[in-house]
Amino acid sequence: VVSSDSIFELQVLGFKRRFSGSKANTTDKFRIGSNTKTITSYIATVLVKQGKINWETKFFDLYPELKTKSNPAYYDLTLQEFLTFRANTIKWSYGNKTPTKKEIKGNSQQQRYSFIGWILQQDPVAEKQDLYWSNPSYVAAALMLEKATGKNYETLVAEFGQELKIQFEFGQPNLKDKNQPWGHDEKLKPEKPALNYKLNWLSSAGNINVSLPDYSKFIQLQLQGLLGKSEILTASEFEYMHYGLPEFSFGWKWFIDEKTKLRYSFHEGNPGTFLTKTFICKEQNKAFILFANVQSPEADTGLNILLDELKKQYGR
Repeated sequence: VVSSDSIFELQVLGFKRRFSGSKANTTDKFRIGSNTKTITSYIATVLVKQGKINWETKFFDLYPELKTKSNPAYYDLTLQEFLTFRANTIKWSYGNKTPTKKEIKGNSQQQRYSFIGWILQQDPVAEKQDLYWSNPSYVAAALMLEKATGKNYETLVAEFGQELKIQFEFGQPNLKDKNQPWGHDEKLKPEKPALNYKLNWLSSAGNINVSLPDYSKFIQLQLQGLLGKSEILTASEFEYMHYGLPEFSFGWKWFIDEKTKLRYSFHEGNPGTFLTKTFICKEQNKAFILFANVQSPEADTGLNILLDELKKQYGR
């Protein structure tokens, strides 16, 4: 539980891996899944502020060589549409069987380029929707940021992390260090260290891992910005990022609590074996962050109960 300038509560309990006897601690790293999108969106907002790219920049303005093979339905899609889920690209996650590894070749950046080339050849979502919850949208957005800066996505994240003294990494925490937390599925089966190449394709949509204290710094930055205390972006720019569009803006969903009438921006990550929840309330200058190294309906229920209790204790 944090405010823009204080940490009210930072606790860790449980174990790094089931039956291991190794207790979790505050330096442990967790995969934050789709909460990665909040980081991608922030980096994009800063780059727009710097004039490196515009919200209205079209994908094919930067990658014209992909246009001839792509579906014409995507010709006018912009950076803003990708980051706000207004682009009608198909849903895709690491459980999908196509495309195959043989079809997507090269280094990490080249793979993401080829992957998006494949995505943009597919038919768009036929039914008109207010929002299209599509991981590939964030991959396309990151490719645009890469082209605008000449830097790969991992470098952009690392440089941002250095500014805040945050250590962002990618993939399963236990792949680099087996003493880091292991994720667990709904049957509580630990996820063994493995390199999932499909997660590399989705790096900008859901593959960052980070410790709770470090991620708290990022969330404090959001509160500082919303309260007009940022030297990088104005309060109105933060407002637009969090609440500028209905239901989902730039990386952040938002709602108004019916009972308290308080407005929250939030995002939840569920990459298969971890769960993360982040809720920000500007009016109270409070944010609530919960990480878990298990993804199951029971774990989700437990985190929601804990969130409600924390709101009662600190939400004032």
